[in-house]
Amino acid sequence: MNLIDLSWRNMKRNFRLYTIYFISMLVGVVIYFTFSGLMFNEDVVAAIQNKENYKTVIFIASIIVFLFIVFFILYANSFFMKQRKKEFGMYLLYGMKEVQVATMVFFETLFLSAIAVSSGILIGGLLSKFFGRVLMNLMHYKEDISFAFPLEAIVSTILLFALLIIIITFQSYISVRRVQLVELFHAKAKMDKPLKFSFGLAFLSLVLIGASYYMITLGGDTAIWKEHFKETFAATTLTLIVGTYLFFRQFSGWILQRMCKSKNYFMGDKLLWISSLRFSIRGNTVNFTFNSLISAIVIFAVGFIAVDYAVKADVVKKEFPNHLAFSTQDVEAQKQIEQIINDSHPIIAHETITGIQTKNIESRNMVYSHPEYYTEEFYLFPESQLNAVVDLRGVGKKVDVEADEAIVLSRGIDEPYRYKSPQPEMTVLENSTFRIVEKIRYPLLSIPTSPGGNTKPQPSVLIISDEAFANLKETQEVSSYEIYQIEDPKTSNDVSRKVYDIVMENEGAYYSAFIDMYSLDTESSSLLLFSVAFYAVIALFALGSVIYFKQLREATEERENYAILRKMGVEDKEMKKIIRKQLLFVFLPPLILGLLHSWFLLYYTVISLIKDLPSLTTIIFSVMGMYVLTYIIFYVSSTSIYFKIINEKNAR
Repeated sequence: MNLIDLSWRNMKRNFRLYTIYFISMLVGVVIYFTFSGLMFNEDVVAAIQNKENYKTVIFIASIIVFLFIVFFILYANSFFMKQRKKEFGMYLLYGMKEVQVATMVFFETLFLSAIAVSSGILIGGLLSKFFGRVLMNLMHYKEDISFAFPLEAIVSTILLFALLIIIITFQSYISVRRVQLVELFHAKAKMDKPLKFSFGLAFLSLVLIGASYYMITLGGDTAIWKEHFKETFAATTLTLIVGTYLFFRQFSGWILQRMCKSKNYFMGDKLLWISSLRFSIRGNTVNFTFNSLISAIVIFAVGFIAVDYAVKADVVKKEFPNHLAFSTQDVEAQKQIEQIINDSHPIIAHETITGIQTKNIESRNMVYSHPEYYTEEFYLFPESQLNAVVDLRGVGKKVDVEADEAIVLSRGIDEPYRYKSPQPEMTVLENSTFRIVEKIRYPLLSIPTSPGGNTKPQPSVLIISDEAFANLKETQEVSSYEIYQIEDPKTSNDVSRKVYDIVMENEGAYYSAFIDMYSLDTESSSLLLFSVAFYAVIALFALGSVIYFKQLREATEERENYAILRKMGVEDKEMKKIIRKQLLFVFLPPLILGLLHSWFLLYYTVISLIKDLPSLTTIIFSVMGMYVLTYIIFYVSSTSIYFKIINEKNAR
């Protein structure tokens, strides 16, 4: 029998042990190929407006996904190799060389990887239509997506997982080199002594977690957070980490210790599963702490980014209320532009506004909190034209100014403000000084844009009375601007490109379009949410796997103890009951604590601050539901495999 035959027989004989390893690699291939496939899917790329940005983001996301997969699979392989130490020691005892054992493991990994990669590419290709459709829905595009198996994605997947096989082989060889023959004569590792648990430390864990929750509930508007943000953040984080560690190290152990002293401890099966848990606390503390904290971060990140995605469209709509706005063109160019618009997106409303441009004004900081975001020159418009635009949009409040009064228009970063006496005065033209009575958040002329997503400073706009504007108009040069509202502006990318090319033939012309920023922001936020959702799936799967592998290792070490129980007459039904209770105590605390941590973080930093987004709680509970479902799957799977492992010798 050669090494290839031996490798194949090992795989068939240890099929159950290979299953989770295979699933880990299969999930990794499917997720990576999905990302890589989306980068080269012709239907998706054709629908995307900012193609270069899209490919860059997807490429970076796919690399990060692959790194996640590498660390996850290496952890799975590490567990896998530890489970087979005695087997490798036996091969060495029979005269096989370390290189031969490592070669055998290489062939096993190669067989497994070949099946995982081919199956993963097939499944990923079949899922490409679904995930492509999800991405299009996130971006609010209606394009049809077909099944795709891009050659570039297939090649990159094979090459990267070939690299992973080499890394795994190197890791496996090191594990084989570390195998000592003396390990064959140890039936099992020495059991840890049970820890001593203190009520004081157990209570302290609850106090620390409660204190960190309280600091989170205070929010960023309180004095302690405003004045000492870094110190408060560091103290809250450290308190939460230490509290979580002590919760698993002391509080859970103290609960078990109290259960041991209860009157009914020796009744039923309590003695069997509680005593085992007391011995495993030392080995599980770090894993459980890490699991709860990272789970909280993952859920918080997905929830936060989901909220950012949900509100992004509303923000763009408020900051770019003009579907199309540009400097007035000559008659022929104006007709050409209107024809281009009406061909695909009929004009709903149109308004021409006329303004006066001033020279640079240095005193803008008296009215703007962040003057660097606005043009140095001001644009003066009469109140009647602002009111006409309010009617055009159907959004906003009309204004009424008199004599030398003026209203400043600002964007989202500047808070509205009504000035009290003495009101600031601004000289905008020679012998023309106005009193600023109010600052309102209402962009008349939006931030200048281009179809590529580039922007310029927001025009500084001052609304004055009709009478004052009429007087200035007699001595100043005026400029006019066209504002259009069109049907379905969310799909007007082609219109924007064509109109932009015509308008920008005149140097210094103004141009702004809703779609330019909407497509950029929507695509970027959709890609971010899409990517983070995949990261979350991998992270939650990996975190669940850490506990899963740890329990399987403990099951291997506990086989002899369960064999004794079987000889004492404990039946399979009772053993399954013991295992379910034992593993429930293992999986449930990290799950609950992770959910609690993430809920406090999300509620007091996001949910309580956003009142006008009904779908917010649905988004967050969906993420939490996925987290709970992942743990349920691992719990059910662990109880099944745990029982099979402890019965291996009996079955043989």
